[in-house]
Amino acid sequence: MGIDIRELIYTLPAFIIILTLHEYSHAKVADMLGDPTPRNMGRLTLNPMAHIDPLGLLMLVLVGLGWAKPVHTSPMFYKDRKKGDLYVSLAGPASGILLALITRFVTASGIWRLTGIPANFYNYFYFYSLAISVFNLLPLYPLDGSAILQDLLPDKMGYKLIQYQRQIQLVFILLVFLARGFLWAVLNPVIGFFDFAITQVVGIFF
Repeated sequence: MGIDIRELIYTLPAFIIILTLHEYSHAKVADMLGDPTPRNMGRLTLNPMAHIDPLGLLMLVLVGLGWAKPVHTSPMFYKDRKKGDLYVSLAGPASGILLALITRFVTASGIWRLTGIPANFYNYFYFYSLAISVFNLLPLYPLDGSAILQDLLPDKMGYKLIQYQRQIQLVFILLVFLARGFLWAVLNPVIGFFDFAITQVVGIFF
């Protein structure tokens, strides 16, 4: 699923905002749990320049799948290393789902008409908030889903997973470049599930 060049006026700002908030969420939760690493590395900011990876953004523009600069953390600062790391890993995808929910509320309420921003922007922002979150939940290194899976597994299995990170990363790269159709086939039903859930929640109010 590529992006038409004419759509960049809507998609590029949406990508930058979504990715910035995604990485900021990782940094903020880590900071709240006592880890000074993101703050010390300048990642506790909403400045897109601190978070955007040029290659990852280019891939988003070209194929609709991409990434930002990962936020480095030090789990040794958490009271419970595994729980803390799990919360930090979940924060990024959760931020996108929350953004999608807020966007649907804004469009359902009609407030968006007061902003002067075209409806196309909200449509793209909504879809890619969900798509980027679901994509990052895939258990493939270096996506968030890999860290989430590692934290949910028993320690022995988690350490085993770490040993195969390079091989998993190779699979990830091959999928993004060579099997995008398969990836979207996996992602779309999950995106549809979250879309249905958000629609039901918003439907309670509107």
